[in-house]
Amino acid sequence: MKKTLTLITILCGLMLSCISANAQCDSIATACAKRNLDPSFISDGQQYRALLVNADETAEFHVTFYGGTIYRLAACSGMTDGNLIFTIYDSQRNILFTNSQYQNAPYWDFTIKSTVDCIIDAQLNPTTNAGSGCAVILIGFKQQ
Repeated sequence: MKKTLTLITILCGLMLSCISANAQCDSIATACAKRNLDPSFISDGQQYRALLVNADETAEFHVTFYGGTIYRLAACSGMTDGNLIFTIYDSQRNILFTNSQYQNAPYWDFTIKSTVDCIIDAQLNPTTNAGSGCAVILIGFKQQ
């Protein structure tokens, strides 16, 4: 009986922490969209999210960017900008862009001439001492 009660308590604690982490990511995604996703860009409808426990972890997202389109990629972790470092690679892992060379800018606008599959890596900025956090990537687009 005591073991069953302990197990139930542990499971309830895990469920509550998952709900809390999801709520944290929702708040970050909403704030990120308001701060960094200009109204002239239409959201692709996705919220690329990952819970990073420390700055050594990297979240990886696979996306396709379509030719003839202007994109804005917004990246956030926490309620202030500059907490998330993101790098965009092509499918052969050639670096196309990294915000680490631009003071961890929270967004990047770019134009795609032909369709390309990409990998976006995101990690917490180790100098902000965030400890852990939710990494959120938002992508908006508009036609040329």
